[in-house]
Amino acid sequence: MRIERVAIIGLGLLGSSIGLALRERAPGIATTGFDANPNVRAKAEELGLVGVVCESPAEAVREADLVVLCVPVGAMSEAAAAIAEALPARAIVSDVGSSKQSVARALAEALPGRCVIPAHPVAGTEESGPEAGFATLFVGRWCILTPPEDADPEALEALSDFWAGLGARVEVMDAGHHDLVLAVTSHIPHLIAFTIVGTASDLEEVTRSEVIKYSAGGFRDFTRIAASDPVMWRDVFLNNREAVLEMLGRFTEDLTALQRAIRSGDGETLHDLFSRTRAIRRQVIEQGQDESKPDFGRSH
Repeated sequence: MRIERVAIIGLGLLGSSIGLALRERAPGIATTGFDANPNVRAKAEELGLVGVVCESPAEAVREADLVVLCVPVGAMSEAAAAIAEALPARAIVSDVGSSKQSVARALAEALPGRCVIPAHPVAGTEESGPEAGFATLFVGRWCILTPPEDADPEALEALSDFWAGLGARVEVMDAGHHDLVLAVTSHIPHLIAFTIVGTASDLEEVTRSEVIKYSAGGFRDFTRIAASDPVMWRDVFLNNREAVLEMLGRFTEDLTALQRAIRSGDGETLHDLFSRTRAIRRQVIEQGQDESKPDFGRSH
């Protein structure tokens, strides 16, 4: 199975980055695109994000070998329904959502009997919109595929090759396990960032200007995460609620234990925790998920 025509539905950060990556790394693949926002479609055409910007999702997918739904996870069902009638029988349908069990259910219901293989490129920035995309977004990053048990092996191989061609490292994983892993590595950190930044802005004893002016490294970096697309993250938490709540319960227990250690002056417990977390940071760098430059390589 060869992927020669790709339709991208949703031309924000991830959709635009896929289009630009294909233009740079696989110029032989024909691309079409659609976004529900006419202003985004106009900007996509201006930036040349895809070969043809279409006026309807049906038009975009009509001859596609692969359709990538780059919409918030809460909009997957609606997006799939909009392409169902025009979708070629041979086409693979995939996505880029951060919650996989809910996406798998939504796509299976909207596209019965179709070749659906959900995917999650673990890459992104706090920016959104068609101008935010760039061709190297996926280089060296993981893309997790969560195929159903009856997935066509040839289609799975073709989708794996597609993401590898964009520079990603591909992993195949059960959808439920994916949702637990990402709840820990992505969803809970975002929830904490949203909470901390919101708490700081609500403090009566500290003015908002002081919070901004004296933002030390920790708070400053939380604000970067907390600047992420609110629609996307609202849908992630609502659609991955079981895994998020399970991991949030674990985190709450650990936070309570830490609170007890601080209150009782238990320096040994604090030192042990901080030593273990420091080791985790070294492992993240060793895996190539970040670099070792101080302060994330910022210039001062």
